[in-house]
Amino acid sequence: MSKHYALNKTKYLLEPELKKLESLLSDYLNSDPRNCLLLLLALKTGARAQELLNIRKIDLNSNEETVFIRGIKNSRDREIPIPTKIYRKLNDYSESFDGKMLFPITYSRLVQIWQHYRPVQKKFHALRHTFAVNLYKKTKDIRLVQLALGHCNVMNTMIYADFVYSQQELRRLIL
Repeated sequence: MSKHYALNKTKYLLEPELKKLESLLSDYLNSDPRNCLLLLLALKTGARAQELLNIRKIDLNSNEETVFIRGIKNSRDREIPIPTKIYRKLNDYSESFDGKMLFPITYSRLVQIWQHYRPVQKKFHALRHTFAVNLYKKTKDIRLVQLALGHCNVMNTMIYADFVYSQQELRRLIL
């Protein structure tokens, strides 16, 4: 990421947008499990599109209810815990796979799925930014966000801390 990259409200889902998406995915999880699980994993792991498409059955850890994400673009591999309800659905869904990719679709198909479910016209990568912003807001731990995103350099992660800090400080000082 360049040092001029700045996060703004067009690059992540705002709270009402996130709630709308989560509601939609919950409503369609039983009738469209593959697509809903794929988008839920994006929201709950912060994984990049291709990292999600690379997930295999062996990447699921039932003891810890985690998913192993193989880093791309010089990112580190990481193991991310996911909510029990989503993990169980994912595990049930994975039963029909034998070592193959859990989501055997192309990036183009993933974009189509996103366009079908997205609550607003934002890019799929907005799910990664949403995960990071919300994790930082919850923990205020930039190192944890760095590890969760697989960033090798914490400077790439600092955009989330800078963004959250500036928004909170401006709100505190102006309002």
